[in-house]
Amino acid sequence: MNSEDNEPRYVISITAKMLGIQTYTLRYYEKIGIVEPARSSGNIRLYSDRDIVMLRRAKNLMDNLGVNLAGAEVILRLTQRIDELQDQVKELKSKVRKLNGGG
Repeated sequence: MNSEDNEPRYVISITAKMLGIQTYTLRYYEKIGIVEPARSSGNIRLYSDRDIVMLRRAKNLMDNLGVNLAGAEVILRLTQRIDELQDQVKELKSKVRKLNGGG
C-alpha cells in the first residue's frame, strides 16, 4: 500500500455503506481497537482506503470463515505485525547489500 492509502477520505456513513454494515458497528470496532479512523477538525471520523481494507478483512474473517470478533482482531493484529516485520527485513537486506558494495 502506498501513502495515498492512508489518506482519510470517507465519513462513517459512506464507509458503512461500502462495507454493508451499520455505523454503530464501526464505532464499536473503533472502541475495541480494530480500526482507528482519523478525525477532522470538527471531530468527524474519516476512514482511509487502508482502514477499508482492514475492515473488509475483519468482515470476511467473521462472515465467511466463521471467526469470532476476538479471533478476527488477533488475526488482523498478527497480520499487521507480520507486514511490519517483512518491511524491516527488506530494509535490513537493502542495508546489507549497500554495506557489501552491492549497490
